[in-house]
Amino acid sequence: MSKALSPQPPWAIVAVMIVTRFAPSPSGLLHLGHAWSALQGWQRAQHGGRFLLRIEDIDPGRCRSEFDAAILEDMAWLGFNWWDGVRRQSQHFADYRAVLERLQAMALVYPCFCTRKQIEAEIAASAAAPHGPLGLIYPGTCRALSATQRQGRLGAGENHAWRLDVERAAALAGPLTWQEEGRGAVPVDPSIGGDVVLARKDAPVSYHLAVVHDDHLQGVTLVTRGQDLFHATHIHRLLQALLDYAEPAYAHHGLLVGPDGKRFAKRDRSLTIASLRQDGKTPEQVIAMAQAMAGKPT
Repeated sequence: MSKALSPQPPWAIVAVMIVTRFAPSPSGLLHLGHAWSALQGWQRAQHGGRFLLRIEDIDPGRCRSEFDAAILEDMAWLGFNWWDGVRRQSQHFADYRAVLERLQAMALVYPCFCTRKQIEAEIAASAAAPHGPLGLIYPGTCRALSATQRQGRLGAGENHAWRLDVERAAALAGPLTWQEEGRGAVPVDPSIGGDVVLARKDAPVSYHLAVVHDDHLQGVTLVTRGQDLFHATHIHRLLQALLDYAEPAYAHHGLLVGPDGKRFAKRDRSLTIASLRQDGKTPEQVIAMAQAMAGKPT
């Protein structure tokens, strides 16, 4: 491997095989921020570990096959070799439906018939709009429906989403923590996102449910991902406990930002891996650019 991609301590000696993953969504081209994120998992999986590549393409409205192909091309060009095949979430909706049915059988989810406009209107009319780090918190309108009301509306074919009953789920799971690299045990606050959506008509599974199931299925022991997903871990740890899934450790890394202080986005075409490659940059130079922007030594 090149100097830029050489593994770094403190992951050189591990007692248990580390399994990490990089899980981009094919809704655009990979950019420098993605290269930095992939590097976090790739490095930690050296010395006998496994680095997995997963394509999180559960949103048919935004994901494109050409971006899927570009991800594989960029990852190979950068030198991030991954273990075995690529798991594409769009090919496993039946798996996620089975997990949702487990939660339904445990009476931990309920159908929500509210439209986005109805939810926004109800929140706007409330004295204080509940807002958390994951956005506006659903006020729980449909949680109060009786079993008869729910069955009647489901039988009538009304559009609906399936939401996690967080209060009931938290009571069942009890106190929880997760292990954060460099920080130790982090107490879980199950209510941080409210009754989150786990599935809806236009997306048969939510990010929360799909990622928790796939990390379990693929034996991921260390989740490396951006700091922007730190608060989502509260929900993921709760779902792991409810489903009796093994608990991985977490390492949330900082996000790369440009001179204007804004994080990189897929719309920043000049900083995509493909554009940098076309400009004559080598994989080592691209990785060095990402490391420099992150304030890390090359």
